[in-house]
Amino acid sequence: MKHTVGSVQTRLFALRHKLAIVLVGLLSLLMAYHVLFGENGVIAYQHKRRDSRDLQQQIEQLQQENAALQKQIKALKDDPQAIEKEARERLRYARPGEVIYTLPAAKPGPSPRSAK
Repeated sequence: MKHTVGSVQTRLFALRHKLAIVLVGLLSLLMAYHVLFGENGVIAYQHKRRDSRDLQQQIEQLQQENAALQKQIKALKDDPQAIEKEARERLRYARPGEVIYTLPAAKPGPSPRSAK
């Protein structure tokens, strides 16, 4: 009877060993899935890095626009030529004796998609 009890114990040990290997494998797959696709996984990290780069570029562009506008403001406060240029372009002012010709705005033509 000891021989049969020993073989049963061996079989149970082998079965528990296989079950443990399968559970560890499943747990490893679950952790790998979470690392890749989880809320803070590799994929989300890549999206956040791309968004961060895009936002940084947008910040740099806005800073350049801001610097250009600051320069324009300073010129409009101090430079008579800049003031005259703005008055001529935006307000369509002219000096005495000058004639200003304005052309009508071009009408947009049909788009290639609507022509089909």
